[in-house]
Amino acid sequence: MQHGKYRFITGFLAAPLALYVLFVIWPFIQSIFYSFTDWSGLSPEFKMVGFDNFTKMFQDDVFWKSLQHSLMFVVLLPLGTLSLALFFAFMLNVGGRHRKNAAISGVRGSAFYKVVYFFPQVLSIAIVALLFQFAYNPNSGAINSGLQAVGLGSVQPDWLGDPDLALWCVFAVLVWCTVGFFVVLFSAGMASIPKDYYEAALLDGANRITTFFKITLPLLWDTVQSGWAYMGILALGAESFAVVQIMTVGPNGGGPDYSTTVLPLYVYQKAFRDGQAAYATTIGVALLIVTLLFVAVVMRMGRRERLEY
Repeated sequence: MQHGKYRFITGFLAAPLALYVLFVIWPFIQSIFYSFTDWSGLSPEFKMVGFDNFTKMFQDDVFWKSLQHSLMFVVLLPLGTLSLALFFAFMLNVGGRHRKNAAISGVRGSAFYKVVYFFPQVLSIAIVALLFQFAYNPNSGAINSGLQAVGLGSVQPDWLGDPDLALWCVFAVLVWCTVGFFVVLFSAGMASIPKDYYEAALLDGANRITTFFKITLPLLWDTVQSGWAYMGILALGAESFAVVQIMTVGPNGGGPDYSTTVLPLYVYQKAFRDGQAAYATTIGVALLIVTLLFVAVVMRMGRRERLEY
């Protein structure tokens, strides 16, 4: 059985590894190289400028604003999304009333609720951003129209036009469109936990909150940790870029007054709007470092002894 084992393994791994190096590792290396040049992205000619781009980046107020917004997303977005998803999944699987022949059960209609929660995941992120852009419209949007319908016509915020509200509006959309995926993911994990654990805890006098923190969360911790890392990467990547770029005001989004600009959007603006591809790759290198640090911190802080059942 051992004869030719390594040739067999190498044969299966060679093609995927080659594709990974070609389409993932090599672009990273190219980005790091171009960050030391003055390449415009429009011409094949460029020259080496050393650390000039990094010096410019550290002196760029918009970069620091974008970094601040991205860090806010990477901390608060996983916290808000995963907390809601855990609550909904717990209610759908364990939070219902006692029924005949079942010590624990989910709320009635839990299968329907799972479909409802997951529905935003079926929609394209661009469609979601456009829908909420219309909803946030201060003149004819659904939110202000609803406020007027219930007698709050004097309360008509300029949601995406207010620098103090715009970023939180984007945050709410990101939570809305991602929480359903984790509800289904956590529900699948909770369904695999033996019901005997909950029944024994309830017989010992434990309430719902105790069973959540003493049984559900510890046994689901590996899934939560992976979800935290995945959600943070989304907050630093394509999801936040798409929502901010489509929903917010200003040239290519990010307004008003850069109050919603995040690092991925700033990379896009510098590369394709301003023709500063080298500087954009420099910001991209900073974004890569922030992402790697975030994942390392999540994996290190979330490390605990594995529980088996």
